[in-house]
Amino acid sequence: MPDTRTSFASLAESAVVILAMAGNDDAFGEVVARRQSWMRNLLRRLSGNAALADDLAQQAFVLAWKSIKTLRNPEAFAGWLRQIAVNCWLAEARKGQAATVSLEEAQHLSAPNVGSGAARIDLDRALASLKENERLCIVLSYNEGLSHGEIAETTGMPLGTVKSHVARGAERMRELLSAYGDVR
Repeated sequence: MPDTRTSFASLAESAVVILAMAGNDDAFGEVVARRQSWMRNLLRRLSGNAALADDLAQQAFVLAWKSIKTLRNPEAFAGWLRQIAVNCWLAEARKGQAATVSLEEAQHLSAPNVGSGAARIDLDRALASLKENERLCIVLSYNEGLSHGEIAETTGMPLGTVKSHVARGAERMRELLSAYGDVR
């Protein structure tokens, strides 16, 4: 019997998604294998907590598996999955479980240390110090590359609110990371 995982690896994501939509569990497993790092990174940036991000990613994939037959366009899978992940994080944030860093802790970001993980740690701390909606909009804008309109659609926030959150969040990030020089 041929290894179906190997045969899925050569297919385009939309083809694997179509097979998953048809109920092929191995195809959905391939989708998870392809998207799990991206999903965990997105949720880690949003939550500031690797363990919570793993839990939320698992929850998001379970929800996606249960509802994949409702997906209308396989080409829209990435956005659909992002929406599920964001909704999982928002539900967790509403319960008060989302990680935050105090303003005092964020202001004690380490000085730049070239060649170490300090910059990434400082970025994560700076992100965690933002208000939840600002962090969400910043991560979707800068990490995911979404336009303001796409963020509004993903989050359900009005476009003007999204623009305000991105502007305020970006300004706060510039302040917190100013030790790294010209941060844009």
